[in-house]
Amino acid sequence: MRDFIRVMKRYLPPYKHLLGLNFLFNILSASFAVFSVALMVPMLEIILSQNNEVYSLVEWKLNFNDLKHNLYYYITSLKSSYGPGWSLLFVGLFLVVGTFLKTGFAYLAAYTSISIRNGVVRDLRHNIYHKILQLPMAFFSEEKKGDIIARSTGDVQEVEASIMSSLNMFLKNPVLIVVFLIAMLLFSLKLTLFVFVVLPIAGFIIGRVGKSLKKTSREGQNKMGELLGIIEETLSGLRIVKAFNAEKRMDQRFDGEVDEYRNIMNRLMRRRDLAHPMSEFLGTIVVVIVVWFGGTLILTDPDALNAAEFLAYLGIFYQIINPAKDFSKAMYSIQKGMAAYDRIDEIMGANVAIHEKEGAKEIHELKKGIEYRNVTFAYNEAPVLKNIDVSIPKGKTIALVGQSGSGKSTFVDLLPRFYDVLEGSILIDEQDIRDLKIHDLRNLMGNVNQDAILFNDTIYNNIAFGVEDATPQKVEEAARVANAHEFITSFDNGYQTIVGDRGGRLSGGQRQRISIARAVLKNPPVLILDEATSALDTESEKLVQEALENLMANRTSIVIAHRLSTVRNADCIYVFHEGEIVETGTHDELISMKGIYQKLNDLQMR
Repeated sequence: MRDFIRVMKRYLPPYKHLLGLNFLFNILSASFAVFSVALMVPMLEIILSQNNEVYSLVEWKLNFNDLKHNLYYYITSLKSSYGPGWSLLFVGLFLVVGTFLKTGFAYLAAYTSISIRNGVVRDLRHNIYHKILQLPMAFFSEEKKGDIIARSTGDVQEVEASIMSSLNMFLKNPVLIVVFLIAMLLFSLKLTLFVFVVLPIAGFIIGRVGKSLKKTSREGQNKMGELLGIIEETLSGLRIVKAFNAEKRMDQRFDGEVDEYRNIMNRLMRRRDLAHPMSEFLGTIVVVIVVWFGGTLILTDPDALNAAEFLAYLGIFYQIINPAKDFSKAMYSIQKGMAAYDRIDEIMGANVAIHEKEGAKEIHELKKGIEYRNVTFAYNEAPVLKNIDVSIPKGKTIALVGQSGSGKSTFVDLLPRFYDVLEGSILIDEQDIRDLKIHDLRNLMGNVNQDAILFNDTIYNNIAFGVEDATPQKVEEAARVANAHEFITSFDNGYQTIVGDRGGRLSGGQRQRISIARAVLKNPPVLILDEATSALDTESEKLVQEALENLMANRTSIVIAHRLSTVRNADCIYVFHEGEIVETGTHDELISMKGIYQKLNDLQMR
């Protein structure tokens, strides 16, 4: 319960005005519910008997007995003037009006609670997505994509279904219960004190069963994350699954996980479905005990409570049973929903390792160059980069070569602060990049990767991605520089063609040229090319290489390449080996050294 209150404190403050209205409407609804039931007392006592007729008014005061006395006076007057039948009709009309007001205010309370519920869920979804955008790359290398998707979708839906559906119960039921209890106290203090003893016992029993739901529900949410992880892996690697005839293996793996999920959900739902029969059974026991105690009270002390008042009391008590039942159901739902929220909170509470310093400096252009000074970095314990010293003057092109896993991609990932160095520093224009604004720093750079990352949108929007002042003319100019305009205009919809999931409707060369056009439109002073042509056929490579040369003109460029033919013209080539730079020089200088670079070159020439 403390966790639920903590969640509500975090998300309810923006909706204080709606909470106030909801509280007011619930108070009015409960008050008219009591009024409607209370009208049964004079109907029974005056219209159907002659014992409680009143022929004089007393001074109006906020006193239950005085109010009751004057009400009886008016009903007696009606009875004397029009007879018992018409008096009954008049009282009935008051009952209709009271019920109309009760149900009307109940609807208005529900109306405001809907806005609160949907607003809180919207805020939760927004906060999760915003947090995902903030989290460092290291977080996603340690977590499964499927599990993150499960937390961002399924767990949020569970919170909406469980916690938010219970929000109305918590906004309405406490108010109803308090108002009904006050009315019951006015009718009979002794009987209501007896109810105070009986009801908490039933609530305690229901609460004990509800607590076991949270653990089981968390197991189910974790298992669903694993299921989505398998589905995501299957979709991403479907070509390999089919190529290696591994359908049976994947099917068996998925079936095993699905069976475990079924068993967990069986346990969860059986306990959840115990809520209604248990609350109904305990409610019946409570009603029987209350009727027995009230009947005994009438027989032993008629002055304390008469039969008509006892029937009205039971009517109000009946009104309190449904809110009490809903309260118990809400407790079950909240236990289930909090398990889902705990998983969401692991994302919300994840450490954002890349922080921007307070008072960070702005930077909008590259004036002198970039320098890696004694940089060391490790993902876990073993260093990936060791004491790296590299100087990149403005306007120059450097190339990074070496075997896979030697640290080349890590080298370029440190520059836009996807990760932070462990030792040493990276300087831009002699300023440590950790002292610069992250947005400004990344705005200096354009990336073209081996795997061209496109979004399931139009070609136009993919080229204009992240560029706020993009115009059709600028997009077309960027596409021409990237050798992409010709194939784009060959499509029926031209620049408005949808590229499909991850650009699946385009060839590898086409995807890469759109990626280059995106970098051209951004017009960054620093360009990072990570194996931009390694996955292409010869013809596509030629077109892409021409586009890259157009893009690299007069820019500071960092090129990662396995094909040494693409870096022959670099101003300086750095050869990486096991996280260290072992050779440095131009292509001809490195060949003359007869070291690692020459061996790589000879292997490719063969």
